[in-house]
Amino acid sequence: MTVGVAAFAGRLLARFLSRPDPRYEPLATSPPERVAAALRPCDVLLVEGNTRISTAIKYLTQSTWSHAALYLGTGPFAGRLAGEQVLIEADLIEGIRLVTLREYAHMHTRICRPVGLSAQEERRIRDAALARLGDRYDHKNVFDLARYLLPVPPVPSRWRRRMLALGSGEPTRAICSTFLARVFQSVRYPILPRIERRPSGPAECNICYDEIAHIRHYSLFVPRDFDVSPYFRIVKPALEAGFDHHALAWAAELEPAS
Repeated sequence: MTVGVAAFAGRLLARFLSRPDPRYEPLATSPPERVAAALRPCDVLLVEGNTRISTAIKYLTQSTWSHAALYLGTGPFAGRLAGEQVLIEADLIEGIRLVTLREYAHMHTRICRPVGLSAQEERRIRDAALARLGDRYDHKNVFDLARYLLPVPPVPSRWRRRMLALGSGEPTRAICSTFLARVFQSVRYPILPRIERRPSGPAECNICYDEIAHIRHYSLFVPRDFDVSPYFRIVKPALEAGFDHHALAWAAELEPAS
C-alpha cells in the first residue's frame, strides 16, 4: 500500500471509528455545571468516550478512560472561543484542536490535577500545547487500533501498552495521551516515571537510598496513566461544591433489585 493510499484509507477508517457506538452511551456522574466550576487551568480531563475507537483504547489499556484533554481556562485562545471554557485535545479527525467544555457535558469524566505548578510552569504548559495546535493525529495508529475491535482481540496483556505506540513516530503526529505527556514533560512534571533506587549510605544500611526518576518515552502514555499517577490529584466536583450527605433527600422506598 503506497503512502498516499494508506493515508486516504486511514482517514476513511478514522471517520468510521469516530462515529458513536449506538450500543453504548456513557453516563455522566457529575452535573456539567459542577464539572465546569471545579476545573482549573492545566487540569487533565479524562473522558470515557462512546465511539468505536474508544472501545479499542479501553480494551488495550484495561481502563474506563479512552480520551484525555487539557483544560486551558476561559478563552479566547488563539483568537477563538472568547468567554468559553476551553480544552485542547488531539482529535482523530481534526488533529490537535480547541473545543469547549460543552463537548463533554453529558459524558462520564474525571478531573486529574497536577500539584504544585508555578504560574510560570502553567504558562509554559499552555504555550507548549497551543504551539502544536493544528498538528495531525497519527493515522498509522488507526490500523493498529482497529484490529482490536474484534470480539476477542488476541493481544497478551504485557503487549497492550506497546500497541498504542505503533504509529509513525513523526513529531507532528499525536494521539491524545501522547500529546499531553509531551506538554507536561516540557516542565518535567511527572506522570508515571520509572523510579530507580540507588544506594546512598553505608553498605549495611538497607534503607539508605536515593530515588531517581527516569522519564518514559511520551509515546507509551495512555489516558489511564493520569488517573493512576501518584502525582495528579483526583478532583470530585460534588465534593468541591461542598457536599453534605445530611442534605440528601432520600426516597422512602427501596428500589427493586431489577
